[in-house]
Amino acid sequence: MRVAIFTDEVGWHTRQLQAALRLRGAVGRCIDLADCHVDTTAAWHGLVIPGFGRALPDAALVRGIAAGSFEAVTKRLGVLHALRALGVPVYNEGQAIERSVDKSMTSLLLQAAGVATPPTWATESAAQAQRIVMRESAAGHALVLKPLFGSQGKGLMRVGLVDGTHVPLPPMQQVAGRLAYLQRFVPQADATRPGFDWRVLVVGGRAITAMRRVSPHWIHNVAQGARCEPAPLEDGLVQAAEAAAGALQMDYAGVDLIPSPQGIQVLEVNGVAAWRGLQQVTRFNIAQALVADLMDRKMAQALQRRA
Repeated sequence: MRVAIFTDEVGWHTRQLQAALRLRGAVGRCIDLADCHVDTTAAWHGLVIPGFGRALPDAALVRGIAAGSFEAVTKRLGVLHALRALGVPVYNEGQAIERSVDKSMTSLLLQAAGVATPPTWATESAAQAQRIVMRESAAGHALVLKPLFGSQGKGLMRVGLVDGTHVPLPPMQQVAGRLAYLQRFVPQADATRPGFDWRVLVVGGRAITAMRRVSPHWIHNVAQGARCEPAPLEDGLVQAAEAAAGALQMDYAGVDLIPSPQGIQVLEVNGVAAWRGLQQVTRFNIAQALVADLMDRKMAQALQRRA
């Protein structure tokens, strides 16, 4: 069995996946989606996947998609859509990745599914964004301005009422994509102690492991220096994480959650989640759990569809 591991970076995560696939008698080949292309003369299916000749992979596991122009990213996602249409199990599917990469779509789907998440706004109008920030600031709230397509806690800033001082929205020309994605900031209950949020890994619809990301800074991403601590899978955490992954129809997801006076709230849902930090506090092998779900559930579903 040959599995395409779609990734723009070869490293620890891809080695973990390849080792897990070998344990199941499969071979994982790392391929950048940028190197895949359409050629309707090359094979009956019209796709060229490097390393597979005229054939298609038996399955595809999406680990990362490189940034690029709108056209380039559309083509890369189109390859994932085409593979699924051709009967190849894709883990996560292109549509699921689109839902999670676009934070505004994530917020819409979480809201529609009744999953608790902080109030959120996304607008291209500078005037409307300014009014939102002013109104929230007057009500005593800070907002987090996030890049719509950002990850790993990069490019985040707080606006509105921040530590008792009004921080205005920067000029729209300085905002990524000239689009303001604003989410109400959830402060820590005890400001004298390092804050935290949770990362829960959901695989095949089931929360399987969790950690607390602890940091004195208000950004709790591991990539920004947060400390990883094991966290028990308590009922409230499990229910919120599984509901979030279900709302976006994810095969696997890294769900970020935070405690609030209103209860646990979902901040983000990651469709190509890294798990190196989580593996440090998890007793079982996460890559093996992902591969097991791909082969035992996802591929079985594909076989049923073919039948």
